[in-house]
Amino acid sequence: MNAAKKIASYILAVLVVVFTVLALLAIWDIIDLEDVIQKILTSLFVIFVAAVVILFIFAVVIKDGNVSKPQNRQVE
Repeated sequence: MNAAKKIASYILAVLVVVFTVLALLAIWDIIDLEDVIQKILTSLFVIFVAAVVILFIFAVVIKDGNVSKPQNRQVE
């Protein structure tokens, strides 16, 4: 499960870098971003929704059986 989180984190980080490079190229007028900005925002929205669904699945549906309730310790 921990490996899946790392892989997802790396994939999202790579996507952010790619979108940032595209945005910088557009700012410096190296590439033309007529439809690209709409596609980038739509892609980011789709990625966000997918991440929310996956988070819901991991948090609610697939409960970790190793999680125990914290014990209240008294301070002496």
